[in-house]
Formats: sequence, structure tokens, C-alpha cells
Amino acid sequence: MRRYWKRYQEGSAAALFAKRVNTRRKSQDDRIRQAVFALLHSPPSTYGINRTTWKMADMQEILRTQGHPLSHHLIRTFIEVAGYKWRKARVVLTSKDPNYQTKVDGIVKILTELKDDEAFFSIDEFGPFAVKKRGGRKRVGPEETYTVPQWGKSKGSLIITAALELSRNQITHFYSNKKNTQEMIKMTDLLLTQYRNCKTIYLSWDAASWHISKDLFEHIERRNNEGLAEGWPIVKTAPLPAGAQFLNVIESVFSGMARGIIHNSDYHSVEATKDAIDRYYAERNEHFRVHPKRAGRKIWGQERVQSEFHEGNNCKDPLYYW
Repeated sequence: MRRYWKRYQEGSAAALFAKRVNTRRKSQDDRIRQAVFALLHSPPSTYGINRTTWKMADMQEILRTQGHPLSHHLIRTFIEVAGYKWRKARVVLTSKDPNYQTKVDGIVKILTELKDDEAFFSIDEFGPFAVKKRGGRKRVGPEETYTVPQWGKSKGSLIITAALELSRNQITHFYSNKKNTQEMIKMTDLLLTQYRNCKTIYLSWDAASWHISKDLFEHIERRNNEGLAEGWPIVKTAPLPAGAQFLNVIESVFSGMARGIIHNSDYHSVEATKDAIDRYYAERNEHFRVHPKRAGRKIWGQERVQSEFHEGNNCKDPLYYW
């Protein structure tokens, strides 16, 4: 009744009794459908509209000027029947390394043929990140508010240098003041000591300058010469392709740690933060000592992806990384 009354007010009795166009016929009209998709496939700027994506009102107005007065509902019907949906662009991580596939295949070959007396380490740094009140999602009471200051006071900062051994699923970590070659030399010597009984250890890291420095490779060569005489493990490197941090398996462990103990945190000091991190890695290591699993067969806690080397992985989680 309201629709009839409105039609009468706008066009008197002539409009009220005029023959109405059946929208079903319009929805089946290929000429109209082509007009809708011709418009949808062209940018709004073509029609003088200063936008990068179409609004329904803009589409309706342009179609009307083209001689196709359509309702919002009918335009949506055309679009939905054709299977069009809203999609957010997914950022695809890529590497520009010309030797990308060769390096990936080399790592896969090493891991496939890894022996019991060999160890393969995924190595990287987490941080620096400030120790302060962190936000996130959590359950709160009906009258409770949950806020985090935009500019919270920092109680200090931390850098974690860590290595994940893929066949034993064990983490070795320490805290660094800087990211540099000396910290990588320190990690190399620590792994040599911890895995003294291995014949060979492989070190895999991204293409950061301190991971591929001349001093580091000279140190590795010196330790290998000593190892031949004294029975230490031989150190070999298996670098990741340049720009391929998303393949570094330890990034997934870092993301899981951040989700578990840094997300929603408010530690009172740097030492308290270190204690929580140390406990997290100790519990993780103990779990896999009691329940031995190669990395990739078991996800620990809230780690982003399985802790295995796989070309399709995106180990680094931007939401839980500082």
C-alpha cells in the first residue's frame, strides 16, 4: 500500500496504473548484464569518479545515464549470479634470488639425506623488541575495559638469537645486544659444543650481511681445520635464498613464542621477560625430548606453521613479530 501511495504521489493515476517492467526479465537480459560487467571491469576514474573501487550508488548512477535504470538489488543479483565476491588482496612473499630454486633444492636434499650423527639448524634473531605493556585479544568481564597506551613506557629491549635443530626439534638460544657477526660466531661455537657428538652440523640462515660476512666464514673454516685434528663436528652452511625469510623455519617458533608469552603481556622488567622466554623454550625442548618428533611432525603451542622446511611455508607472522 505504501508503495502504491508513493507511486501515485509521484506520478498520479497514470503512474499508478502504468505497466511495470518485470525485474525477472531484466535479470535475464544479456544486453543489461553486459552493460553491468562492462562497467564493473572498468575503473571508476574512467567515468570521472575519484575512487579506485566501485560503490553501488556510483554504479547505479552511471548505468542510469547509459539508459539502464536498475535497482541496487538487481545489480547485486547480476554480480552474485556470476560468482563475483569480495576478496582482500593476499600479499605473496617472493624472492628475487636468481639461484632461488637451486638453494631450496640443496636444502631439501640435505634434510632428506640427514643422518643420525648430523644436525641441521635454522638460525635467526627475534627483535629488538621493547619490554612494555602489549595489547591483544582476551576475555574481559561485562563491566571491564581493556586498554593499552599507544605510547607505553619501555622497560628495556631484547634481541633473541636462536637456532632450531630440525631433526631433534630442539631450541638453542641466548640474548644479544646487537645483530652482528660476533653473535653468529658465538652461536656457531655454542652449537659445536652442544652437538659435540655429531659428525656434521649444517647452519641455515637468511642473507643478512652478518650471516654471510667474511669474518664468519673464516671462523668456520678455522674451526673445521681444528675439528679435523681434534674430532669436532664439521660445520657446513646451507644459506636460504636472498629475500626468503619466510622459509626460515625458526620464524614459526618465534611467532608461537610471541603469541604465547609476549602477546597480552605486561612484564615488570627485562629479567622477568627473559625468565618467561627461557621457561617457554625449556618446556618446548623438554616436550620433544620426552616425545621425540622431527620438526614438522608436531606443532608446539601456537606456532604459525609446522616446523619443517617447505617451499610453500610462510613461517613469519607479521601480527606477532616485533
